[in-house]
Amino acid sequence: MAEEQGLLQLLRTKFPGAILDSRGDDEVVISREGMLEVFRTLKEYPRLAFTFLVDLTAVDYWGRKEPRFEVVYHLGSFLTDRRLRVKIPVPEQDPTVESLTPLWRGADWLEREAWDMYGIRFRGHPNLKRVLLYEQFEGHPLRKDYPVNQEQPLVPLRVVQGTFVDQQSSNKLAQLKQKLAGKDF
Repeated sequence: MAEEQGLLQLLRTKFPGAILDSRGDDEVVISREGMLEVFRTLKEYPRLAFTFLVDLTAVDYWGRKEPRFEVVYHLGSFLTDRRLRVKIPVPEQDPTVESLTPLWRGADWLEREAWDMYGIRFRGHPNLKRVLLYEQFEGHPLRKDYPVNQEQPLVPLRVVQGTFVDQQSSNKLAQLKQKLAGKDF
């Protein structure tokens, strides 16, 4: 607990107004303005050393609270054997935060997933495009207001000749045809 007070005190001193709330021992809510410098301090300050971005996700509070979204980061410190959850409130009208890829290369795919599923943009991301769904997919399916019966545009099957999967599928089809040859159903 004393370490936590040191962490919060350090952040409040170094970034006045950036700490919006703290809950329990391992959670802090910060503003998105200046967030990159807060994360840089969490990573590079020797006593903290949160050098591992464990996870990044988002939460949609549609109809329950404002701002509608929160981006949630989980950090780990191998030095202190601690974890820290950092939340950033994000309004629906401007769902953007800074990308953490300059600090953690592993943020690349995590931010792309949050963009894909929730529509939250990460300013400065080197390649912000869909990672789980195809580019023509309309909407962001983990938003609470996403219509579950929405039909998506169909994309023609793309055949890639000469790949292992393509060859394997052809071999299986040929084997199946041989097994079924001459059988009367």
